[in-house]
Amino acid sequence: MTGRKSTLSAPAARPRAASRTAKAALTPPPGKRSRQPKKAPVGAIISWPPDEDRVEEIFVRLSGVMPDPKTELDFVNPYTLVVAVALSAQATDVGVNKATKALFAVADTPQKMLALGEEGLIPLIASIGLYRTKAKNVIAAARMLVEKHGGEVPLNRADLQALPGVGRKTASVVLNELGIEPAIAVDTHVFRVSHRLGLANAATPDKVETQLHQVVPEAWLPKAHHWLILHGRYTCLAQRPKCGACVISDLCPSRASFMGV
Repeated sequence: MTGRKSTLSAPAARPRAASRTAKAALTPPPGKRSRQPKKAPVGAIISWPPDEDRVEEIFVRLSGVMPDPKTELDFVNPYTLVVAVALSAQATDVGVNKATKALFAVADTPQKMLALGEEGLIPLIASIGLYRTKAKNVIAAARMLVEKHGGEVPLNRADLQALPGVGRKTASVVLNELGIEPAIAVDTHVFRVSHRLGLANAATPDKVETQLHQVVPEAWLPKAHHWLILHGRYTCLAQRPKCGACVISDLCPSRASFMGV
């Protein structure tokens, strides 16, 4: 960490114009939606790296309101966690939990999932987006776990990411949730919040992840992923961030851009 001071002030342009700019940045053009945002959805131009003291205070306050953050996905063992996270791509945790309640009651191990098969799995997850592709990947991953890993989930990044339907983000969530690696999975919430707070300014999730590991104090890394995602899910919303209810609003260099949003 460099300790260099960041430029915290939003542009001194007209507030209404800044608000319109923020709205435009948050709304993807028709036909060009993507799984991850390509640009920082903020109205302020923020330098990087951020001030160390400000970053420390951000996580001190987030830890105060969320002392023990956890994933909101339901799971009963490492295998069901992998499945739940894989199913959550482009779906809500609430929707995934509704589906996996019945699924995990009958298939909570790779062996049971293989026995269920795609035909048995599809009706149980049909309420989740992309369910046919996900069903194919879940069964293929179960087969690989049985054939290559003795039916056990390998708790290391390389082997996890080698599983069908499990990319870097899913592996990061699993490793972080199980306390194996202080990983930061950069989803749309983490991407958005990181840019708004000036914790990152990179254009891709992987690069944002690298920046976060460079600026988040080591003591906060194990829970940083959860704090950022939950803050984005419930407070720092994409279209109408709740700046008035935000415990770190005075530390946010983008706050002025959303006044009146």
